[in-house]
Order: sequence, then C-alpha cells, then structure tokens
Amino acid sequence: MSRVQLALRVADLEGSIAFYAKLFGVEPAKRRPGYANFALTEPPLKLVLIEGAVGEETRLDHLGVEVDTTEQVTTATERLKGAGLATFEESDTSCCYALQDKVWVTGPGREPWDVYVVKADAETLGKNATGSGDACCGGERTAAACGC
Repeated sequence: MSRVQLALRVADLEGSIAFYAKLFGVEPAKRRPGYANFALTEPPLKLVLIEGAVGEETRLDHLGVEVDTTEQVTTATERLKGAGLATFEESDTSCCYALQDKVWVTGPGREPWDVYVVKADAETLGKNATGSGDACCGGERTAAACGC
C-alpha cells in the first residue's frame, strides 16, 4: 500500500488537530511536541501537521508518497534519476518522529516531494536535509539543501 502525504506548517497546532479530526472523523495516529499526523485509509492520505510560527498562515511544507519498503524507495530513486530528475537520498534519517529512508525531488514550482518508508518510531522531530535545524521536513530549507 502507498499513500500520498500532505505536510502542512500550521500556527495553531491544537486548533488544526481539532479541525482535521472533525473533517476526517478520526483522531491523529501520532502526536508529539509540535507535530501530529493522521494516517487515513479512506481516502489513502497521510496528513502531517508541523507547528509553525505564531500568527503565520498555514502553508504547504512538503508533499510525499509513503511506501512500504526500502526497496520501493530504491526503485523510485532509480526511476526518478532515469527520468532526469535531480534527487537527494537519505537513509536511516530521523524525520517526523520516525526513522526513515527517503529520496527527495523538487517540482517545477519548487515544491519538495519525498518518497519514503517509515522503518520505526524516533524520539525527535528530526533534522533538515543538511542535518542542521530543528525540522527535517520539506519547505525551502530541504529543497535548497538537496539542490533539487
């Protein structure tokens, strides 16, 4: 099974959690400081909420495709490279409170996409693609860091 991921940076994490719980009729699958995700089966979607700055409007952080295995990430990496896209690969990285293998690409509008597998839970939100900062997820930092 694979599903699309939509990661949003939100100023009001608790208000956003309450809204999306009502919208989808389910509680978050994971909640950590500054972070929550909804793992929906219908529609197949992983909605990630990342706490942003107070007063900041909700914005797209990044997009992704969650897959089941590292082999699927490797296959996606080879396919993306074969299609002439610049990729940035990360293995055993802590991101979104999970240990992941992933590959990043950036769309024509500078929107960051990752294809990733969750291998285990992690204790921290993670780092950006350069290993610095307090967030691993997309946005301008990851897109610029990976050269995509």
